[in-house]
Amino acid sequence: MWMLVMFDLPVTEKPERKAAARFRHFLLDEGFEMSQFSVYVRYCKGKEQVDAIAGRIERALPEAGKVKILSFTDKQYESIKSFYGKAPDSSEKPPDQLTLF
Repeated sequence: MWMLVMFDLPVTEKPERKAAARFRHFLLDEGFEMSQFSVYVRYCKGKEQVDAIAGRIERALPEAGKVKILSFTDKQYESIKSFYGKAPDSSEKPPDQLTLF
């Protein structure tokens, strides 16, 4: 599954800018990658992991602003059409399975 976090946080005052930066750093520390400005994406193993990460995000929310969390199956995520300018842009693929011995 894929997890997508979109947010619109206020950044007019210095404390708001710090809170927004703290939230972005939190997402990066949780393994998210920036897909677009204020849109972060992460691959998850399943629904249980999505729910666990969503709970951590909820606890890290800034006081103000709007945050949305979406989850997609691999099949749904692969159907996203992405462009860079007028040229098609390849979408993210799930990471290869890690084998531990």
